[in-house]
Amino acid sequence: MQTVLITGCSSGFGLETARYFLARDWRVIATMRTPREDLLPRSEHLRVLPLDVTDPQGIRQAVEAAGPIDVLVNNAGVGIMGVVEGASMALAREVFEANTFGTFMTTQAVLPQFRQRRSGVIVNVSSSTTLKPLPLLSVYTASKAAVNAFTESLALELAPFNIRVNLVLPGRSPETPFSQNARPRMAGGIPEAYADFANGVFASMGDSSSPVTHALDVAQAVWRAATDPSCPLRIPAGADAVALAAGR
Repeated sequence: MQTVLITGCSSGFGLETARYFLARDWRVIATMRTPREDLLPRSEHLRVLPLDVTDPQGIRQAVEAAGPIDVLVNNAGVGIMGVVEGASMALAREVFEANTFGTFMTTQAVLPQFRQRRSGVIVNVSSSTTLKPLPLLSVYTASKAAVNAFTESLALELAPFNIRVNLVLPGRSPETPFSQNARPRMAGGIPEAYADFANGVFASMGDSSSPVTHALDVAQAVWRAATDPSCPLRIPAGADAVALAAGR
């Protein structure tokens, strides 16, 4: 039985991915900042562990507690919306700590066991915002674009050890708490001079006729990355992400 460790399993993509792997008889290590076993089906193959990806010691403890794993899914992250002029450096660093350095540190923690076994898969969940520039998402997109570049270089470094590395690029999803989580970080992030522009952007985001990404799309893309050695390094997830990737 193979084992997957997934970060950010309390909601959205991470939660659906954990359910998807459990349903396919994998051993699942589901991590979240505040562990809640009631979110997932009861299973002897499930273990829920506390993990804040911005805490280096917490990462080491979680990886040690998990034991041998076959696949790491770096999914945990935070959202932010606003214009550059209104973004504080403290807030920008918070986003990079979770989205970029959290991915870096968690990957670093599992590499010794992967390298020693000369096997393993790392799946980094990024964003389709890196495929097409979008307003009000400059800080968030920058943090995810860094994950893309990190992943592509890492794949080259780890190929000699038979370790695969992949990117999953989800689109906009109504099933994740991105907007809800980003809203508290928006305070002061849109100066008055940008208000009319921002309102127009928010209105376009509310267009229900546009294609979106469902959490199941992401779970299926992560599954493909974890189980199909022939899959491409970049995998768009969701109808909107697929369209963006094709247009690019």
